[in-house]
Amino acid sequence: MSITEKAYKNHDEIFNGVNYAPIGETRSMDETNPEYVETFLNFAFDEVYEHGNYDKKLRWMIILASMIAQNTRDRYKVFLAGAFNLGITPEEIMEIVYQAVPYCGIARVFDIIYDTNEVLEANEVKLPVPGGKQIPKEDRFKEGLKAQKAIFGNDNIEAMRKNAPDNEKHIQDYLSANCFGDYYTRKYLDLKTREVLTFAMLISLGGCEPQVKAHIGGNLKVGNDKEFLIETVTQLLPYIGYPRALNALRCIDEVA
Repeated sequence: MSITEKAYKNHDEIFNGVNYAPIGETRSMDETNPEYVETFLNFAFDEVYEHGNYDKKLRWMIILASMIAQNTRDRYKVFLAGAFNLGITPEEIMEIVYQAVPYCGIARVFDIIYDTNEVLEANEVKLPVPGGKQIPKEDRFKEGLKAQKAIFGNDNIEAMRKNAPDNEKHIQDYLSANCFGDYYTRKYLDLKTREVLTFAMLISLGGCEPQVKAHIGGNLKVGNDKEFLIETVTQLLPYIGYPRALNALRCIDEVA
């Protein structure tokens, strides 16, 4: 195999000493699929990895978020084990998982929670990790609405709530109290990080273009500019494929 020095270096920085191996993987792909390994490592861990100046830790966080959205459970566990080598804390890991619940649904994320616990315990992390809840239940609507307005703008949120049909107004209340009140108000990740993680999840799910556009606007509002979002798509390209990446770029161009 002809794997570049940079690809080896970047890959080994993350995966050396990783303490997790999926059950049933008895033979390395270096042995069974060498051409795939060469092509993927050179692209993902050299060409894309070396493009731009994306923060290493944040890059891995958006990749984990993408894998959760795509429900790639075995790969997620391997990549999660590599997160420790980049300084991602157990608290941050759990917040990425929790942030996925309102966007990917608990039916998808429930098993991911078990997978996450498995990898954390394999790396001698005591469960439960310190919780991130900061507000009492009675304040979740008020604080969630405040977070919505900080991300999307006061006028946009007020108009969305006012224009909702009567038989859908409860959904708007759920958005404020649950999606934003229960999740965005948690500690360990700030709004900028939560918004780019949400963007990564939505473009990885596919078919969510209206929500992708809304959260592009939200990312811009909290300080994640157009070039940063384009670079986010670039870093996710090896994991989500070209159709979803190109759809995301189109959304960015239309909004920004």
